[in-house]
Amino acid sequence: MNRDKIPRNEAETLANLLHSLIRRLTSGDHDDPVTDLPLAQLRLCNALCGKPRSMSAISRELGTSLSAVTQIADRLERAGLIKRVPRGDDRRVRCLRLTDRGEKMMRLHEENRIQRMSEVLTRLAPDERQAATAALESLVKAAGEVAGRDGNPKERKVHSDTSKVLI
Repeated sequence: MNRDKIPRNEAETLANLLHSLIRRLTSGDHDDPVTDLPLAQLRLCNALCGKPRSMSAISRELGTSLSAVTQIADRLERAGLIKRVPRGDDRRVRCLRLTDRGEKMMRLHEENRIQRMSEVLTRLAPDERQAATAALESLVKAAGEVAGRDGNPKERKVHSDTSKVLI
């Protein structure tokens, strides 16, 4: 692995390209039910896909304070997207979980996200798709190493037995 210092312009170009890609994949999608949802609220909903979780676990995963998670959860609860439920083994502990409405919203968001990416991929040749996937996997791994994680994406159930998201 080459650990030489990377020229600033190379890092800047890649950062700008990634920003542009994400913006193009997410902007103007008026069919996506999360279009008007602030990013912090979307991140919390993503963390709840699959199972109820404690606010402290979400706080650790998102790298934000417990008070910030509480404020975000309050807003999502008022919007009818999540609810607080007792934890099975200790009813004094409250967990957050998506409501039926929240689950439906996240399922539609995931379907829209995959559909949009599929439309983009149809414009690439098979070898370009493979190269793009390999490059992004390498970036995810390297970013994980920088963040102090193992760099290997973890699979997490999102909405069904066959739908997974890498985190």
